[in-house]
Amino acid sequence: APVVEETPVVEEAPVIEEAPVVEEAPEKEESVAAVVEVPVAKEPIKVEDVQYLLIGAGTASVSAMRAILKADPQAQILMIGAEPHPPYMRPPLSKELWFNEDKVESSQLLFNDWSGNKRTVFYPDKLVDESELAPGSPALLKGVRVAKLDPTKQTVTLEGGREIKYGKCLLAPGGEPKNLAALEPSDSAPCLSSRVHMFRNIAQYQQLSRELDSAAKVLVIGGGFVGSELAYAMTRTGATVYQSFPEAGNMGRVLPKYLSNWTTRQLEQAGVNVRPESKLMTTECKDAGVEVTFTSGEKLVVDHILVAVGLQPSTDLGDSAGLEVHKEMGGYVVNAELEARSNLFVAGDAACFYDPVLGRRRVEHHDHAVVSGKLAGENMVGGSKPYHHQSMFWSDLGPNVGYEAIGLVDSSLPTVGIWAHKETEGSDIKTEPAAGEKYEQGIVFYMDKSKVVGVLTWNIFGKIPIARQVIADGHEHQDFGKLAKQFDIHTKE
Repeated sequence: APVVEETPVVEEAPVIEEAPVVEEAPEKEESVAAVVEVPVAKEPIKVEDVQYLLIGAGTASVSAMRAILKADPQAQILMIGAEPHPPYMRPPLSKELWFNEDKVESSQLLFNDWSGNKRTVFYPDKLVDESELAPGSPALLKGVRVAKLDPTKQTVTLEGGREIKYGKCLLAPGGEPKNLAALEPSDSAPCLSSRVHMFRNIAQYQQLSRELDSAAKVLVIGGGFVGSELAYAMTRTGATVYQSFPEAGNMGRVLPKYLSNWTTRQLEQAGVNVRPESKLMTTECKDAGVEVTFTSGEKLVVDHILVAVGLQPSTDLGDSAGLEVHKEMGGYVVNAELEARSNLFVAGDAACFYDPVLGRRRVEHHDHAVVSGKLAGENMVGGSKPYHHQSMFWSDLGPNVGYEAIGLVDSSLPTVGIWAHKETEGSDIKTEPAAGEKYEQGIVFYMDKSKVVGVLTWNIFGKIPIARQVIADGHEHQDFGKLAKQFDIHTKE
C-alpha cells in the first residue's frame, strides 16, 4: 500500500504563485510571429464610445478578445494597457529567455521552447492604433492607465481626464509584485531604488539581463515557483546566486517535504547558494553593493536583489466603481459567470471567483488567465456560462525538471506519491519516499481524507485533463497504484 506523507501544517496561502504558455493540455503558445508594435497615440483620439472595452493588455484580455471576435467577427474592441508594449506572455521572463545562448535574440525577446521551437513573448494577434479602430479590427491604447470606473454610467476615465463609454467591459488588470518593507528605498538606503528588482515585466527583464555578468552577486528572495525559477535561471548568467526564503525547502508551501528537500538539493547542485528558513532583516547601502542581514545573523553584500514573494491583485478601481474586494484573498468578487456588476466582468489574477468543487478562490496562473478570459469574453457577447474550470499551472527548473499541477496543491495536506524511474517497467512503481531517490517521474495526489483534491505530475506532461476529471469525480480512493496507471507514469520521454 502506498505511503501517505503527512506534512506539517502550514498557514495556507489563499493564492499560489503564478507561473505561466499553456492552454488546456497544456499546449505551448503559437509559433513565433512578427512583433506587432503599436505606436503610442500622439494626437487626441476621437473614439469616445466603444462596444467592448478591455482594461488590461495581458493574457486574460487577449483570450477575451479572441472569444469575442469568434462570436462576433465585426465586434468593436478597444484594449487599454499601462505598459508601452503590445500584449505578451510573462512566463518566459523567468524561464526560457535566460536559456537562450544567443544574447541578441534574447534581447529581442526571442527564445527556444523546450521542444526547440523559436518563439517570441509577444502574442501574434493584430492590434491597430486606436485611431484605426473599426468593426472586426481591435485596437490597443498603450501606455495609458484608467483612473476611474463608473459601472452605473458605464464609463471609464483615463489619467488626464478623458472619458470613454462602453457597452461591455472586462477588468483584467493583473497585479503588482509584493515587496518587503526592508527593501523599500529611503533616504537612508537610496541604493535600493536601482538594486532591488520587482521582477514582473519586460523592462525589468531587460534591465537585469543587461546588468548581470559573471562578476555579479545576486540574491533572490522567495522560494515559490517564480523565485525558484529565477534562482535557477540566474546561474546561467555566471553570477554568484543566493536564494533565501522562510520555508524549510524550495516550494515548501506546495510540495510534500521530501520532494521540496530534493528540489532544494537540485538547485544547490546547479550552483544556487540556498538559505532556507531565512528571513531578511535589514539592508544597508555600501560602496560594493547592498549589505543584507538575515535572521540567522549572516550578512551578505550583493549587487542585485530579486524579489519574488507573491502578487498583489490590482484593485485600485474598486473604490470608484463600488466593487467588492475580498478581504482575505484579494481580488474583485464575481459571480459564477465572472460578472462583478451588470455588463462588467473580471478575469485573470484580479478575479475572486467561486469554485463549485473547491470553494471561493483566486488564482494567479497563466492557464487561469487564458480560460477565465475566454469565458468572460463569451459571456460578454451574450453567453451565460458558469466558471467551473479547474485551472492548471506548471513550472520548470531548467530543461530536466518540469511539473504540472491542478487543484489544491498545498503542502499542509496529506499526500500520496507514486514514483518510477524512467528506465523501469510498469511493475517497478515506487510508492515510498526513500533516501537517494532520484524522483525522475511520478505523480503526487493531494488528499482530503480519501478524496483527491489536487494532483501534481512530475516530468510527466499532457495528463492534466485526466487529473481534472479525477478531482471533479470526487470519488474516494484506496488503491493509488491503480489510480496512477491512468497517468502512465512510466512513459519514456
